[in-house]
Amino acid sequence: QDNGYVRLLRRQVEEVFQNNRMIAVCQYNSMPDEDVVLMRHYLRKHNIEVKFVLNEIVRPVVSQSKYKNLLPLFVARNILLVSPETKAKEMLRVLKGVPQVNLLGACIDNAILSRQGVESFAKLPSLEAAQGQTVGALALLPSQMSSLLQRGSAHLAALLDQHIRQLQAGETGGPAEPAPAQGSGGH
Repeated sequence: QDNGYVRLLRRQVEEVFQNNRMIAVCQYNSMPDEDVVLMRHYLRKHNIEVKFVLNEIVRPVVSQSKYKNLLPLFVARNILLVSPETKAKEMLRVLKGVPQVNLLGACIDNAILSRQGVESFAKLPSLEAAQGQTVGALALLPSQMSSLLQRGSAHLAALLDQHIRQLQAGETGGPAEPAPAQGSGGH
């Protein structure tokens, strides 16, 4: 039977999964306490918390949730790296210097990813950068469209000016003025 303390721990794990956009499952191998403190410090700088969890507590919670596909990752000593933001790039940078902690997989914005998936996700531009690129591309289209639409009328006006000069030159009997240089395109 579950005692009150086990229920409390399970409720805390449920809250971790509900309140964070990034939950990384890592295999944890023993390391000196100073290294653990240092790792926690560097992760905390990026708003990533380290949660030491027991499989007996996590497995029942995960098996009853939408994260049940993470269940096979909870077989050895595990830690969770959690953040309310998607800080995959920063997490990977810190973990690169900590060989005792191996990323197994993660759930980022409700998508379950393998280690390779997390690495690919980390290479994506930020949402703000992607939105900026999209806005830039969308702003360019009307400008190009306007330029294309004006090019035809400008070309027509140049042809009419040339024709008028030729007609005027024909009436006075003098040579026609040279036409201004025109862009590419036929008549």
